[in-house]
Amino acid sequence: MQVVLLESADLAIERESRQFLQLERAVQPRYQLDQDAGLPAVSPGGNRTVAYQFCKRLLDVLGACLLIMFLSPILLAAWAVLFWATRGRPIFRQVRVGECGGEFTLYKFRTMVLNAEGFRHEVENEQDGPVFKNRRDPRVTRLGAFLRKFSIDELPQLFNVLRGDMSLVGPRPPIPAEVRHYEPWQLRRLGVRPGLTCLWQVNGRCEIGFKQWVRMDLWYVDHQSLTLDLILLLKTPGCVLSGRGAY
Repeated sequence: MQVVLLESADLAIERESRQFLQLERAVQPRYQLDQDAGLPAVSPGGNRTVAYQFCKRLLDVLGACLLIMFLSPILLAAWAVLFWATRGRPIFRQVRVGECGGEFTLYKFRTMVLNAEGFRHEVENEQDGPVFKNRRDPRVTRLGAFLRKFSIDELPQLFNVLRGDMSLVGPRPPIPAEVRHYEPWQLRRLGVRPGLTCLWQVNGRCEIGFKQWVRMDLWYVDHQSLTLDLILLLKTPGCVLSGRGAY
């Protein structure tokens, strides 16, 4: 019974997602410009009911704790190898834009050379829109490519979930430079707490164009529920292990 229910809900998500991707939505979110940071302060969106917010936060805390304990051998092994390979700098910290335009520090395992930003202008951007992606980015180390393929580099973000910066499920958090180039309708994806996994994550990741990516996030914002969160969490391991669209 549970399998049938999951498959039915999954098919509904895919069907509505395809319909959503065919529409050119020009939604104007309510926002004001933060003059200090140059970033928009977006109004809260998604499911704002007290019951959902409580259950989602409880799921985040319990889920993150369990995943950290279960994946601790992988976390420790990756940290130890990177500590040696990066001369003591295994963790990459980057400012990202979170819920309603607020900023926070995101943690990742380092997958690029230490001076990667200095060579960014030499790398071609293969993605459309404001995001920067290159399938064969020369700045990514061989170890980093392996970590990225199976999303091991993202595991430190479980601590961002515990801190409340992120959720287990939600749109991926962008960097401030990307948000400054958003079209008005794209800002609405910032109305909910960013997450580790999302529709984009389980539907091809970097194989998907930026506008389709944003539309998937807006579909999630409009249909946010505990059932949808659980379905996306159940789909994530298989998609991650396949390595599809990860680079």
